[in-house]
Amino acid sequence: MLDRRTAKVLLTILVFALALAIVYVARTVFIVFIFSILFAYLIDPVVRFLQRHSLFFKNLRGPHILEAYLGLLILIAVGIHGLDPGFFRHAGGLIRDLPALSEQISTGEIATKIGDKYGWTDVQELRLKSFLIQHHERIRGVLENGQRIVPTAIGSLVLIPILALFFLSGGPILADSFIQLVSTKDNVEDLRSFASELNVMFQHYIRAKVILAILSLVFCSVTTLLLGFPHALALGVLAGVLEFIPVAGWMISATTIVTFGALTHSHWIWMAALLGLWRMLMDYFISPRVVGHELEIHPLLAIFTVMVGGAVGGIVGIYLSVPIVATLRVVYRRFLMTQ
Repeated sequence: MLDRRTAKVLLTILVFALALAIVYVARTVFIVFIFSILFAYLIDPVVRFLQRHSLFFKNLRGPHILEAYLGLLILIAVGIHGLDPGFFRHAGGLIRDLPALSEQISTGEIATKIGDKYGWTDVQELRLKSFLIQHHERIRGVLENGQRIVPTAIGSLVLIPILALFFLSGGPILADSFIQLVSTKDNVEDLRSFASELNVMFQHYIRAKVILAILSLVFCSVTTLLLGFPHALALGVLAGVLEFIPVAGWMISATTIVTFGALTHSHWIWMAALLGLWRMLMDYFISPRVVGHELEIHPLLAIFTVMVGGAVGGIVGIYLSVPIVATLRVVYRRFLMTQ
């Protein structure tokens, strides 16, 4: 028979393995909850600002949370309208005609429609049509993957702000309830102090992301304006907002800006070169220093962490790698160095 200590060790290993298995199976749910928490940290400064400067309901967070959400929706609507006044009408038609549009892109017929709409020459239309035909298998695969991924992505984008509402309204209560659940009388204060330190760390991380988003907004707005792009400010806002999404965000914004420039006969080649240069500066100089300064992590360690996160977890790994390392740093300083 097993002695008590061996049985306890085996039970601990079993519980740990079961927890890892649950996390792996339900990883999508955990990722949505993590991004909901980060979104709550993004909105929380706005809510606290509104609460401090409000003439009414200063002791209530609920009305100010609704104000922050309403302001965010208005900002998004104004940005979309500035970029494309008929966006919602076009989006509805795009969703309805998506199968036919996919076929036109694969066969290259879309080149004729784009050329007729924007006054392209026959040579320009032929170049685009030849490119689409040569890469039609790859394009078809991308479109099919997009049709499968988009519904899940839209569902997550809708769910994340809803879950963030609960964290904004009852975050401290939820955290204290969890601490009470896992703590003992001897370590409850240590866990509360640890939670407070983690709270500050996440605030600094979100502050770093906001700084990077503002820098991208300013850069893209100024460059598109100087290069004669229509709706320069709206394109800059788009780049700033998408900066919060790692890898895919800047790819979408760069593709949108360059495509918009090509369609409107702006200096899109210069813009593509400047966006490539800006991305290199952001990834290897600006971002590591901003994030490293806010989280007290060396810039080289920040670059290494992001690269490892991307290799392990893709886009999600890139986004969560730095906060995970910062959390481990807090755990090390709080518990391991004091022993």
